Order: sequence, then structure tokens, then C-alpha cells
Amino acid sequence: MRIIIFTILLFTFCVNDFAQYDDTGKRGIYFAKKNYSPLTIPAFETSKDKLPSPVLDDNKEYIELYWKAWELAFNHFKQPPQGSPFVSDFIDEAFSHSVFQWDTIFMIMFARYAHFIFPSIQSLDNFYCRQYENGYICREIQEEDGQDYVYEGREHTVNPPLFSWAELENAKVSGDLSRIKLVLPVLEKYAEWLEKFRKKENTKHNLYWQTGLGSGMDNTPRSGSAWTDMSCQMVMLYNDMVVMNDELGLKEKAEHFRMMAKNISSKINELMWNEGDGLYYDLDDNGNQVKCKTIASFWPLIAGIANQQQAEKLFYNLKDTKSFWRTIPFPSLSADHPSYKPDGQYWLGSVWAPTNVMVLKGLQKYDQFGFNEFATLAAETYLDGIYKVYKKTGTIWENYSPDAYARGIWSKPDFVGWSGCGPIQLLIENVIGINADGLNNKVIWNVSRIDRHGLEHLHFGNNTTSFLCNKRTDLNKTIELTIESDNPFELTVVRRFGEKKVLNVIKGKNIFIVE
Repeated sequence: MRIIIFTILLFTFCVNDFAQYDDTGKRGIYFAKKNYSPLTIPAFETSKDKLPSPVLDDNKEYIELYWKAWELAFNHFKQPPQGSPFVSDFIDEAFSHSVFQWDTIFMIMFARYAHFIFPSIQSLDNFYCRQYENGYICREIQEEDGQDYVYEGREHTVNPPLFSWAELENAKVSGDLSRIKLVLPVLEKYAEWLEKFRKKENTKHNLYWQTGLGSGMDNTPRSGSAWTDMSCQMVMLYNDMVVMNDELGLKEKAEHFRMMAKNISSKINELMWNEGDGLYYDLDDNGNQVKCKTIASFWPLIAGIANQQQAEKLFYNLKDTKSFWRTIPFPSLSADHPSYKPDGQYWLGSVWAPTNVMVLKGLQKYDQFGFNEFATLAAETYLDGIYKVYKKTGTIWENYSPDAYARGIWSKPDFVGWSGCGPIQLLIENVIGINADGLNNKVIWNVSRIDRHGLEHLHFGNNTTSFLCNKRTDLNKTIELTIESDNPFELTVVRRFGEKKVLNVIKGKNIFIVE
């Protein structure tokens, strides 16, 4: 009898496991783009004068690092190999002869500032066109033949579901929402697969599981059947699909995804939040918290799940020198964890671009609580670390040591790659403070510096604009701005302590005095 029961259980497991990854041969049926049309791969030397150009009189080292990052990035714009089923040119981290979902998404976060030179967002097309009929998308796909690359088992082949985030963040700079109709069927089918296969049965939490490799945090010492980051990323996915369906006028579908995001958020706050520690934790099958302090605890900020009290406690943890505020912020594992390694050892402490972007964008989301000033400080401290290692080694690295001005152990050189996020994206958005919304023809500029600073020829939406703030003696002095634009837009200037001034920029040269 036991043998029969075991056989039935084994058969059921095998059938379910097979169903998850069953390749019927019908790949990319939800993605309308079927054919490859090559682009001209641009060269850095002939493109440099077209890229946004930072002005920072007191931090010329950041400008040096910015251009080094772009130089390396242009080496990673690629065409598919002859005979590949890929449908678009792409940006590649050059880690191997595969494209990586997690890496590609974060490369887009900085490469979108060159969208008019090379549309890096189309890199995601090569994942969409290889989607299975049941909705599954493998995290790593071989460039040559479009086949999945499976390392240590299929259970590790699902990356953070952040396609939608990259799509909308790219659209904010490009001002182009035309891709929504193209990608929404892919995302909806992908979400359907995740709902079916990334929630373990018979748990008390009904939230989403991951693995170290799948989460992108390869050798993280985490466990449990509900992972904070994966569950928050599902909230982000559903909220993004709300925006997309609203844009297409599909109100009922938008409301469905809105309720999905709301319900998951409620469970996360109910079960994963630890009031005493001020952190979110993973869960075991019974809904008990698995207390492992990692950078994943902060995904509820960018997902918009935390309330003010929770956000402030997370903020406190980020500032704590015994845990996450180190020589180079922010380590992937808290410094007071027994497995923490000061030299990094990958996800046992190393500082990584994708998680730093997550933290800083999360802090910006709660700027009404005064987190922007700290976000700027953190971005500058991170860039200081990258620059010091760059001057020692001549290059940019895959990750960094949290406790010394050194590359992380282990890490690869010339990694732009997602490490371009710091010198490019965070420089523009958090140090200079310019955040463009080309979809709504608006820009928010957090003016938090006293030196002469700004950004020349930023392309966002239908605008090409140069921003310049004159030097001041202190942060309380009058702000003098010169804005030159080829089209009108709305500019919100944010001063210290959150004071805001809305200005209407007209075509041509504008001079504003903000008291």
C-alpha cells in the first residue's frame, strides 16, 4: 500500500514538475514581434556628444566615472549571432554567451538615457519571443540558439518578475507607451504562470517562493517558502499591469490586478513585518518568520507596501552602521549576521548595483517623509567607493566590498553590466537630482547641492533640455536656474525640507529665481 501511495505521489510530482516547464515548441505566441530587423550598433566615440552630459563643479570625479561607464556600456550593445531566433538587438553584460533577465532589466535602468541612440528596452524582446506556451520564461537564454540555459535545476530558472518595471521606467524617459499593447499579453501570461507555480501548496501564507539563484542573490543564506523580495515584486508586477491596462482603457482588468496587488500587500504586512526589528522577513510553511537580515528586507519600499511607521523603521536600519550603513553602502547581508563577509563573497555582503537601485528608488518613493536627503548621501557615498576602486584598478566591477574601497570577492572587471546604474542612473537621478517623466511632460528636480551643477541635453519625451543651477553659498540661499529646451514642459523644483515650486518651462532659454 505504501509503495502504491508513494508511486502516486511521485507520479503527481513529476507531472506537475513537467507541466511547469513543458515546452510544446510554441514559443513567443503572446508576443507579436516575430522577425529580426537589425539596427546600426552605435560607437561611443561618435555618440558621446549626443548623450546627457553632467555638470558638477565640485565632483569632477563623478563625471570621469560617468563617461567611463558609458564607454564600457557601448561595448555591450550587440546583435544576435547568425541563426539565432532572437528578434532584437540587445544590451549584454558579457558575462557569458547567454542573456540574463535580472541583469538585462537593470542595464536598461541606465541605458534608457541613451534610448534615442540605442533602444535598449528591446533587449527584453528576446525573452518575450522565447516565452513558453504556458507562460514560463527562463532567466537565462543562450544567444546562439535561443535555448534555455539551466544551471543546477529548473527550480532556479525564475528571476525577479521585473519586466514591467523596466518597461514603465523606460517609458518615463522615452515618453513612448507604444510597447504596452505589445508586451501586456506576455506579462499577463507570465503572471498566470507565476501564480500557478511560484506559490507552494498547503502553506499558511499563500505567498511566493524563490531560490538563491532564482532571486539573483545566488549564495544568500536565506530559506523559507515565502520570500519577501519575490512577493513584493509580484505586487510591483500587478501594479504595473494596472497602469498598462488603464492606459489601454481596460478598466475591469486594471481593477482585477489592483485587487491582486492589494491582497498580496496586506499579507506581506500582516505576516512578514517584524515590528521589533523594523524589518520584513521571509516565512516558512507555517507562516513563521525566518529571521535573516538581508537587503531583500527593503523591497516593500519600492513596492509601496510599507506605511509611514514601517518606512521609518526600515530607514533606521539602513542608517545603522552595525548592519547596512558601511564604508560602501549597502551590503547584501547585514554586517551583524554571522555569515557576513567583509570582502563580500558575492551575496554574503557584497554591494550590488541592482539592490542599491532598489533601495534608493524605494527611499525616493517615500520622499514625503524626508528620505531624499539620505538617498542623495547614500548615492554619493556609493559613487565615492566605485570611483576610489576605479582609480586603483582602472575599471568598474561587478560588485564591491562593503567594508573597504575594494572590489567584491568574487567579481568581474569591466562590468557595465548593471554596475553602470551607479555612475549613470543614480548620478542623474539622486546626485544631480533630475527625474524626468516624459509620459506626462514633467521633470522633478531635487536641488540639494550648492555648487554649479546640472545636466545638458537630456532627451525625455519630445524634449531635449539642458538644466543648470548656479553656485550658491549655502542650501538656504536663492536658487538660480537656467533651462534651455526645444519644447515646453512642467518643472517642479524641490528645495531642502521638501519645499516645492512648480515652474512652466517654455521653448527656448528660461531663467528662474526660486526663493
